[in-house]
Amino acid sequence: QVQLVESGGGLVQTGGSLRLSCAASGRTFSNYAMGWFRQAPGKERQFVADISGSGRSTYNAYSVKGRFTISRDNAKNTVYLQMNSLEPEDTAVYYCAASYSGQGYKYWGRGTQVTVSS
Repeated sequence: QVQLVESGGGLVQTGGSLRLSCAASGRTFSNYAMGWFRQAPGKERQFVADISGSGRSTYNAYSVKGRFTISRDNAKNTVYLQMNSLEPEDTAVYYCAASYSGQGYKYWGRGTQVTVSS
C-alpha cells in the first residue's frame, strides 16, 4: 500500500508558475514509477507527465511539453511537478499516482486544485 498526498496548488495568473509536490509513504518509493494527471470540470482525467523509479526517464504530454517538468527526490519520497507559463486551460485538479512494476497506476492521491486566471 502506498499513500500519496499532493500539495502546492493554488490560484495563479496566466503566465505564472506553481510547483506541485506529492509526498509518498508506505513502501520503497524508488520501486514505483510516478505520474501526474489532471481533471478539469466536466472533462475526463488527462495524463500530464510521468517519471521512472530512478528518475532517469521522464515523459510529458504534448500539451505541457516545454512548460511542465516532472522530477523526484527518492531520499524525500517526493515527486514534483514544476509548472511554468501557466494557461487558463491548465486549470484542473491535479493528482499524483504510483505504479509498481508496470502494473498500472493503482495508488492515487486526493488531488490539489490549480486555478489559472486570465
